Amino acid sequence: MKRLVVLSGGQDSVTCLYWALAQSESVVALTFDYGQRHRRELESAAKIAEMAGVPQQVVDLGPLFAGRSPLTDMSRQVEHYESAETLPGGLEDTFVPARNMLFLAVAANRAYVEDCDSMVIGVSQEDYGGYPDCRESFLTSMEGTIFQAMERRIPIEAPLLHKNKKETVEMAAEFEGCWEALAYSHTCYEGQYPPCGECHSCLLRSRGFREAGRVDPLLERTTHG
Repeated sequence: MKRLVVLSGGQDSVTCLYWALAQSESVVALTFDYGQRHRRELESAAKIAEMAGVPQQVVDLGPLFAGRSPLTDMSRQVEHYESAETLPGGLEDTFVPARNMLFLAVAANRAYVEDCDSMVIGVSQEDYGGYPDCRESFLTSMEGTIFQAMERRIPIEAPLLHKNKKETVEMAAEFEGCWEALAYSHTCYEGQYPPCGECHSCLLRSRGFREAGRVDPLLERTTHG
């Protein structure tokens, strides 16, 4: 098996990278620069691809996703919350319309060119901020569309699809090298290091490690260097 992993540099995509490494003969990483506020994750993706020893391609999408979301519109503020339990639910304003749809379309091209057997993406229905492009129904539909477009079936694998952040943390602990890589992952929507600890993404990550009874290696690195 040869797999292409969409590697953002965040917790979920890093876990998926090491999941793929554990059961593949070959892995390639694909990272997207789409003008995101949390650009630090691009540095994380490069660092982690190097740590994992996998080739990485970076696709620059320029200002294609500009506007609407505070992740791509710097004039808008990222919402902060007191705790994961106070998150409002529903569709978060950080949603970037059609982001995963475009990511997977481009990934399909790269997977075809690289002769990969599947694509891997770190989406979850459980902790996803209401994003419709993180649902199983979307992935199933996209897989069918890709087949119609290329007459080649390239499965879309989402190992975290039915897992919450606690289960994702527990899964990461199973793979050699993954825990060390998570110390260099990036989750904070504000793009801060140390992380802000108050945005939607930070709070879900924090709750996952807390419920798993483990210390986040990223926070350990911020403390001990």
